[in-house]
Amino acid sequence: MDDHKLKVFCIVAETKSFSRASEIIRLTQPAVSLQIQALEEMYGTKLFNRSGCVITLTNAGELLYRYAKEINSLYEAAEKEIGGITGLVKGVITVGASSTIGNYILPHVVSDFKKKFPKVGVHIHVGNTKGVIDFLNAGSVDIGLVEGEVNKQKLLLEKLIPDEMVLIMSPYHHLAKKSSVSIMELAKEPLIFREEGSGTREAIEKYLSKHGITQQNLKISIIMGSTESIKSAVEEGLGISVLSRWAARKECRYGSLKTAVFKEEKFVRDFSLVYRKSKEPSHTIEQFVGFLRRYPFNKLLTAQ
Repeated sequence: MDDHKLKVFCIVAETKSFSRASEIIRLTQPAVSLQIQALEEMYGTKLFNRSGCVITLTNAGELLYRYAKEINSLYEAAEKEIGGITGLVKGVITVGASSTIGNYILPHVVSDFKKKFPKVGVHIHVGNTKGVIDFLNAGSVDIGLVEGEVNKQKLLLEKLIPDEMVLIMSPYHHLAKKSSVSIMELAKEPLIFREEGSGTREAIEKYLSKHGITQQNLKISIIMGSTESIKSAVEEGLGISVLSRWAARKECRYGSLKTAVFKEEKFVRDFSLVYRKSKEPSHTIEQFVGFLRRYPFNKLLTAQ
């Protein structure tokens, strides 16, 4: 039996949505439907009840789901044991990563990993933290790398590295010569922030609230939908912002942005490794996770 069909079936069963499953698997919705249709033809019975937008498993679907989960686990266990015997590290790893990690850190890590293990393919799905958790729960990624707080649910969370948030400004800004800036000074400046609901913005608002500064005390002049657009606006002198030091690394190296820390206390959150409690990692995934745990991340920040 084609195990890919079973994986697609399990994701539809867990998300209860063909459209959501298609987003997670990165197949078109018709392609997902065809995979399910092929299984239904194979067994000669319907696996899902479809009533409008509501999708539930039939009795036969419930039975297949239990076996499909076991079959997928057996595939993974066999791969792990054979990899342990042969010592060969190959296959494909799928990683869900929130935007700062996925855009500014993982490309370096994956490049170094593939130099050591060239037969491993690494697929990275970049999204917000909530999206990464959805991918993990649906089984469409092997591990997640996220920033900020996570509702653990059926997941295991392991802090990987600290992520320091810093003020960024144009080198021509009047605060650019300062290495540290008070939160009270920040409140006087035009600010460029991410949209509401952004994990980065939530972290900033929580930090400022801790020091008695609410959104009403701030001069938020521009709202941007991405880190890259924020950096461009700051470079143009339209205001200052707060971003991960990782995100501003290249611009600081070339002098188009300046950074400063907060006088009151360091603003630090965590980048964390997240994975499912119930999933036994393959030999290849274990190698990648071990590589992450040992990786000299600080060298990336200081590299010229």
